[in-house]
Amino acid sequence: MTNFIVKKVAVLGAGVMGAQIAAHCINAKVPVVLFDLPAKPEHVSGGTDKNAIVLRAIENLKKLSPAPLGNKDDAALIQVANYEDNLDLLAGCDLIIEAIAERMDWKHDLYQKVAPHIGPNAIFASNTSGLSITKLAEGFDADLKSRYCGVHFFNPPRYMHLVEIIPTEFTKPEISDQLEGFLTTTLGKGVVRAKDTPNFIANRVGVFGILAIVHEAEKFGLSVDVVDDLTGAKLGRAKSGTFRTADVVGLDTMGHVIKTMQDYLPNDPFAAVYKTPAVLAQLVEKGALGQKSGAGFYKKVGKEIQRLDFATGEYVAGGAKAADIIARILKEKDPVKKMKALRESTNPQGQFLWAIFRDAFHYIAIHLDTVADNARDVDFAMRWGFGWNVGPFETWQASNWLQVANWVKEDIDAGHALCNAPLPAWVFEGPVAEKGGVHTPEGSYSAVSNSFVPRSTLSVYDRQPFRAPVLGSGAIDGKTAGTTVFEDESVRVWHTGDDVLIISFKTKMHVIGEGVINGLKLALAEAEKNFKGLVIWHADAAEGGAFSAGADLQSALPAFMQGGVKAVDPIIAELQNTFMSLKYANVPVIAAVAGLALGGGCELALHASKRVASIESYIGLVEVGVGLIPAGGGLKEAAQRAYKEAKGNDILQFLKTGFTNAATANVSKSALEAKKMGYLKEDDVIVFNAYELLHVAKVEARAMFDAGFRPALPSLIQVTGRYGWGTIKAQLVNMRDGGFISAHDFKLGEMIAEIVSGGDVDQGSFVSEQWLLDMERKAFLELLNHPKTQERIMGMMQTGKPVRN
Repeated sequence: MTNFIVKKVAVLGAGVMGAQIAAHCINAKVPVVLFDLPAKPEHVSGGTDKNAIVLRAIENLKKLSPAPLGNKDDAALIQVANYEDNLDLLAGCDLIIEAIAERMDWKHDLYQKVAPHIGPNAIFASNTSGLSITKLAEGFDADLKSRYCGVHFFNPPRYMHLVEIIPTEFTKPEISDQLEGFLTTTLGKGVVRAKDTPNFIANRVGVFGILAIVHEAEKFGLSVDVVDDLTGAKLGRAKSGTFRTADVVGLDTMGHVIKTMQDYLPNDPFAAVYKTPAVLAQLVEKGALGQKSGAGFYKKVGKEIQRLDFATGEYVAGGAKAADIIARILKEKDPVKKMKALRESTNPQGQFLWAIFRDAFHYIAIHLDTVADNARDVDFAMRWGFGWNVGPFETWQASNWLQVANWVKEDIDAGHALCNAPLPAWVFEGPVAEKGGVHTPEGSYSAVSNSFVPRSTLSVYDRQPFRAPVLGSGAIDGKTAGTTVFEDESVRVWHTGDDVLIISFKTKMHVIGEGVINGLKLALAEAEKNFKGLVIWHADAAEGGAFSAGADLQSALPAFMQGGVKAVDPIIAELQNTFMSLKYANVPVIAAVAGLALGGGCELALHASKRVASIESYIGLVEVGVGLIPAGGGLKEAAQRAYKEAKGNDILQFLKTGFTNAATANVSKSALEAKKMGYLKEDDVIVFNAYELLHVAKVEARAMFDAGFRPALPSLIQVTGRYGWGTIKAQLVNMRDGGFISAHDFKLGEMIAEIVSGGDVDQGSFVSEQWLLDMERKAFLELLNHPKTQERIMGMMQTGKPVRN
């Protein structure tokens, strides 16, 4: 085994992408130096700091939304540099990423400047979104050429899973492999290898798709708001749809990517489609560049979002939706029936949708051999780079490969398609036709080798027990894999033939009701008897699923309706007891957290022996939103952690964070922020690639057991008593009287203050965990009877939004 460790990264160019790539390196604890031009003296306040451009970019990182940094304070960890004074710093960098503007001449000028300073083993990569990597490498000596490639991040780089690696014929294979390992585990990315063709895979296919949508929308007379409703969430794509996405990306940026296709693909059969749409050219000419300029395909006027009318060039009222009949077709679960219904539809919207599917299938079939090694890479590029739930080849295959192929052929022959180039022969005959599509258990189809290419066997993927699947590959997934010990409609308790037991929730958003509680008790008993540890992990953890959205209030409602709060009391007590049994379990219990961990979900994680959390974990006690307080031990944990952190100092100072988090329903915007908020401990592990979450959680469980794990002994908690309660209450009175919080918010805040302070006891008193749990339960039950709380609960259930009363 040989380690490739990136000790330091340099990012050249502090523009929007460069600065955000640097920020994500900092998220992952990779030291980074961010370069840009030296500021001209007249642009520097005081005329002294030559790094003003980079400093301004770093300052801007704190304002961007969504936030590039997991913890805004970490912006200070980015080292600043300029090309005039600091090129010597490049010698200490193992990876250098160039991210300046998309101008070949500017990039070449910069390369001449930096090349002599690059270390002998460093990887040099360009974050170009579409320029030729081979042409960019011209002028390098043979050694640097062998260590140079493209590395294309998608915006925003913290959140977009895709990174394309684009090697040239000179790039050493081990360079691409090393880079793929670093990007996958350290930065948490989904890597696709692209060929060195204009715009690579995702932008090539995605931007063609946008151009095709614009063309077909004009042909069928559809407005931008209707198109966005049709091509957004209803189609399993980014909810912003097509035109809204273009506005967010920037219409000038879109124009540059389209121009790359015009300049470098003159002989493409679809070249006529690459013409910049007249409407786009007019908007850019007027300076209407989308979201950043305040107007593009959409414009916000007061509170109203208006849309561009293609016919007049004016902005008019927006908000139109898909026709009901088309919305019903798009809800059809069977993809074969759905595609057939769209193909046969007489509604312009249905005809439009069939047309954009046909155009996409036509395009990817013709270009598969030149843009990608295999069909799987095209599907992953579109899923990870453009936010599609299902890739274009997967959609085609699921809809009956040969049937759809014949329909596309009919449209080409009839002159309905965007070009008259026929589908390649491999679509109709040979291995793809025999297997019914491009994805099979053996691998995915490569048009170059006319064979099915298996998945990468790089060792980094040994860390992913269940890799991202493609439809038709027959890959096992976390829902069915391994040996099931117990399964019902709420949970599955299972293992993979090793020494760690896993419990996976099956409830919607993994809410915690009676079934989950019983499952946790059963899993813990089984783990203590036969395994080294228990991991709480869910099969959709890497696909945007929640860890748990909290207690299942709806399932407790019938008990409340029939028997009032007395009937709910034992339910809450059972929840508390189960969480406490996890906390004091005789084998390590690891919470593998990804996505939402709210309310009871947060409390479940707090009671685990350790937490392994995806960087994208959104953790918080949010019960006040429904007029309740945390009653699964969340406030008890806040009191206990404040006592431990205070180490003999004034506990109240350490309690304020826990109180404020619960009283204001604060939710972390990342796992890094969750550490700062106290929901994760310093020794909890943050994982950047959610596909590695289960692997890391099992490694932690095993390591803790093998190190001689024993649970902590239950101990008393020192509390602030009436002093803490009174101090916090005084601040709440000011907020209520100043009109900042409602009377019911005040009541909730005071109850939380009372519990975290230990109640009506002297300052410095010691209380048991059960004392605090009883206080939580009593307050929770009192609130359940309160009309204002009932209003909030019903409002949340009916609208999904918190009621402020």
